Amino acid sequence: MNNKILILGATGRTGKHLLNIALARGYEVSILVRDIQKIEIQSDKLRVFEGTPSDLSALTNAIENCSTVISALNISRKSDFPWAKLRTPKDFIEKSIENILYLSNQYPIKSLIIVSAWGVFETKSEIPWWFRLMIDYSNIKFGYEAHEQQEKLIKSSNLNWTIVRPVALTNFTKEHKVQISINSVPKPNLLISRKNLASFILDILETKTFVQQTLTISE
Repeated sequence: MNNKILILGATGRTGKHLLNIALARGYEVSILVRDIQKIEIQSDKLRVFEGTPSDLSALTNAIENCSTVISALNISRKSDFPWAKLRTPKDFIEKSIENILYLSNQYPIKSLIIVSAWGVFETKSEIPWWFRLMIDYSNIKFGYEAHEQQEKLIKSSNLNWTIVRPVALTNFTKEHKVQISINSVPKPNLLISRKNLASFILDILETKTFVQQTLTISE
């Protein structure tokens, strides 16, 4: 079994947990980051590439020999303030996913797992009314638009994909059982920690479950 995986977004708040847990479970991990200096982990199972997945050449170097791509990419802002200016281009995720799909025709990528968001497409009606307003009238909307676009692209591909839509993310570290909601059943709860999200993603990779399914997960 090829246990070599590529994690995109490894310096983000969820990506850091994905990286740490994947290494702890014995995976050989490649990551593609804008700034290598941000990576402090030293491991013979870790390969670090500098660049961005929206750059096809950089992604090509990082994806070689990997059988799975896990993406925790997002449209980031310069602060958590909803109206803060964007740090990444609006089409960053779209270009990155297009590059992944293009390279999947050249490399033996067996699975793709991506982190989307609760509140995209049909789940927008499930989230609190005040958060729907935030999405509609602040710069948060660009992240949700990007997640919707990446979901469209992935669902039209031939890959074994899984789309994970976490509810509101926290930085808590205590382990909790993850609730899986499909087509809004059961009704999602409001919170999940980034650490539990990362563990769940690696769990479904190992069990090969929920292939070509879209899940909302909460605690």
